[in-house]
Amino acid sequence: MTKLNNIALEILGNGKGILAADESTGTMTKRLDSVNVPSTAENRLLFRETLFSSSSMTNCIGGVILYDETIKQISSKKNKIPELISSLGSHPGIKVDTGAKVLAGSPEEKITEGLDGLRERLKEYYNLGAKFTKWRGVYTISKDYPSKLSIHSNAHALARYSALVQECNMVPIVEPEILMDGDHSANDCYQKTSEVIQKCFEELILHKVDLKGIILKPNMILAGNKSKDKITSKEVAELTLKCLKSSVPSEVPGIAFLSGGQSEIEATENLNLINKINNTNFIMSYSYGRALQQSALKFWSKNIKDIEGTQKIFDHRAKMNTLAAQGKWSREIDN
Repeated sequence: MTKLNNIALEILGNGKGILAADESTGTMTKRLDSVNVPSTAENRLLFRETLFSSSSMTNCIGGVILYDETIKQISSKKNKIPELISSLGSHPGIKVDTGAKVLAGSPEEKITEGLDGLRERLKEYYNLGAKFTKWRGVYTISKDYPSKLSIHSNAHALARYSALVQECNMVPIVEPEILMDGDHSANDCYQKTSEVIQKCFEELILHKVDLKGIILKPNMILAGNKSKDKITSKEVAELTLKCLKSSVPSEVPGIAFLSGGQSEIEATENLNLINKINNTNFIMSYSYGRALQQSALKFWSKNIKDIEGTQKIFDHRAKMNTLAAQGKWSREIDN
């Protein structure tokens, strides 16, 4: 399993992070619709390939999470997408869950599906060049949620997924996401996130998953988007670090935060402040989708042939987050 630990460290070492480019066709269509670009397979590939061939792929991006459509596509230079990513020194990865569906017994909550036939799909993705995978469990916070049923069911699924992924010689990203939607306080988020993460590790250990060969992808500790209880970035950093120190076993090599509804600057600033006070052995980095791509997407939509200009915007965001992953970012540098 040393090999898996090495891959995890290569993905997140030296301030590198993960580009989450695993939006489903439906989600990617919404993104492209929002900037008035037709969502064709060619346009989806063009935008993604523009990012995947940028210079920050070598210095800042240690891994790219792909979607089933993208991992099978051929780039404009006639190489396969995983080969393009590997050639720049980054690791190709793949989202393997099939989405969150209504949880039987608790219809307000979700359970992530995709375990059926997963072993066979993993072999296919491994042969296509994937070095790591992703599975996301989602949890809502309210007076009654997340329920014990949701916490247990999603932890169990994440653990079964992880065991199958390691069996196939890939690194599983374990993503339990507490959604920002709601009027809950940051303290509610802290309590629930701690409970969810602890349950995930109980199940991972039960399923004999080697913790040295995984990456945890959690949410930061934030107040709900409708909450009156606003907290500072400094408090976000302190609560997030406190939660992870008490919930994550020391064997885990790295933690790559999701941006979960934060703006590009918020996601960078919060990551920077976490790293300024990070007194653990965990690498604390990023696995961002929108918070890495949004500005680049807006720029690209004005002229989808302006590859260089789009890459410049993307490279800037990637560089800022890599500085934040080392606690070296500031607003002055960003501007």
